[in-house]
Amino acid sequence: QVHVVESGGGLVQPGGSLRLSCGTSGSVSSIWRMAWYRQAPGQRRELVASITNGGITNYADSVEGRFTISRDNANNTVYLQLNSLQPEDTAVYYCNATTQYRDYWGQGTQVTVSS
Repeated sequence: QVHVVESGGGLVQPGGSLRLSCGTSGSVSSIWRMAWYRQAPGQRRELVASITNGGITNYADSVEGRFTISRDNANNTVYLQLNSLQPEDTAVYYCNATTQYRDYWGQGTQVTVSS
């Protein structure tokens, strides 16, 4: 079992920044990839960014150059730095941990970009 908890969402003006955190606990040694997804109202959940155990990152085209995913292995935490935020980035952001057997999800954190 892996437990996943996100934090760091909030309300920010266009052009602003936020940093999301995702803490994991439990069988963390079984995780081979961490990722952030987001889901806007009426939309499907989409992959935002991912990072493997080997440090390989992948980004959605819509956030490339604005968002950065990173990980602190010592503290079993993954971060998502969100810069140059736009209203279309408004969504619930979910952290995902992938193991050999299944995916684990956090409860989500709301990011709202509005003036």
